[in-house]
Amino acid sequence: MNTATDIATTPTLVEAVALYHRGDAAGARVMFLALAEDGDAEAAAWVGALHANGEGVASDLGIAFTWYLRAAEAGAVAAMTNVGAMLVMGQGTAVDAVAGLAWLTRAAEAGDAMAQANLAALYFKGDRVGKDEVAAAIWFRRAAEQGHYPSQARLGFLYANGFGVEKDRSQAFAWLSLAAQHGVGTALNALEGVVSQMSAEEKQRGAGLFQAWRGRTASVSSPARLVPVPG
Repeated sequence: MNTATDIATTPTLVEAVALYHRGDAAGARVMFLALAEDGDAEAAAWVGALHANGEGVASDLGIAFTWYLRAAEAGAVAAMTNVGAMLVMGQGTAVDAVAGLAWLTRAAEAGDAMAQANLAALYFKGDRVGKDEVAAAIWFRRAAEQGHYPSQARLGFLYANGFGVEKDRSQAFAWLSLAAQHGVGTALNALEGVVSQMSAEEKQRGAGLFQAWRGRTASVSSPARLVPVPG
């Protein structure tokens, strides 16, 4: 049982994150470790991230995987995504595509946009899983609707070409436009091609869809997270 002194000196996750953002990764790691050893899943995920990125400690993907797995098993959804990606790629651990896909699916079903993007890319390319354009479209859309702009670009590409969905230039226009506003060059190039083929009615509908989704999606990106198949 914790004493009053223990409670007063035990760091909180908020304090550890604040210390990290002030530039003291090494100090934050000490705090994250204390929290993780006390069962905090998010803190364990942070320890994994610091080891993965070499912040406040030497970079070591093996140690990072161990902490991500610990966090994932304790319910940290973002850690589930990293565990899945690392298993699929064999980073920090032996390749185990079956286990990796299981973790990615679990995280994707829990609503993690990065996991959804990972699954979509794997299904679209048929990499370590049977090629399934319909499944790819479903997961790209779920990530896109959350504001993951690389997935918005890929979803627009699918609509423009009729891969996994019925070809729809208005939908393609909307999703490519959403991605292009974040500087996704491939989306801008594809958008120009789509616009050149659109009727006035399609453009009007596409603009309406763009405005509707623009107000409902926030920008989602996470460069520290792993994506096994680049979008």
